[in-house]
Amino acid sequence: MKHPAIVWKPLLATIILVNVLWFATFYLTFSTFWIKIAISASSLAALSWWIRPIGKDKFHLDVRALLIGLASAVALYLIFWAGKEISSAIFPFAERQIGGIYGKGEGAPMWTIFLLLFFITGPCEELYWRGFLQDRLMERFGGCGGWLLTTAIYAGVHIWSFNFMLIGAAAVAGAFWGAMYWRLGNLSPVIISHSLWSAFIFAVIPMS
Repeated sequence: MKHPAIVWKPLLATIILVNVLWFATFYLTFSTFWIKIAISASSLAALSWWIRPIGKDKFHLDVRALLIGLASAVALYLIFWAGKEISSAIFPFAERQIGGIYGKGEGAPMWTIFLLLFFITGPCEELYWRGFLQDRLMERFGGCGGWLLTTAIYAGVHIWSFNFMLIGAAAVAGAFWGAMYWRLGNLSPVIISHSLWSAFIFAVIPMS
């Protein structure tokens, strides 16, 4: 069955845009990294919402969603801690590249990084990556296919960092949150998980 171009053109346009934005955020040296990623994520969220607003049925904020979000953020942090230990033992470049990730935020106060990640970058990334892109791809390719494609694209755009450890980290995190959304069909716990995890791993208990 041929799918109408009107469905695919806006979707592909956002994928091109995310590559442009991530290139500017990770590779170009103007401004502060955390401000650039917040602007990039919020721009994608606004554009995708304009193209196709997310229905209220995708947001269920209750005690269960809160607990799942909290527990999954802790679980993902522990996964990354274990991954750091293992990769540092295997790859001689791991420590340097992990330090390079944190080095991008030099000069920004920790409280600013925390607020940007918790209130802007985390929620906005989930609105685009899971609420818009993964949702559309799951409609076309099924749950597993949409999840895999979204994870691949999410990891792929981080190639502009030219940092192997960051690309791998994005693949793990993208697969984790994508699986949560695929399983739950609820963005609320995924947003909580992403926002808490990113704020803590970069601004509260960093791994560098």
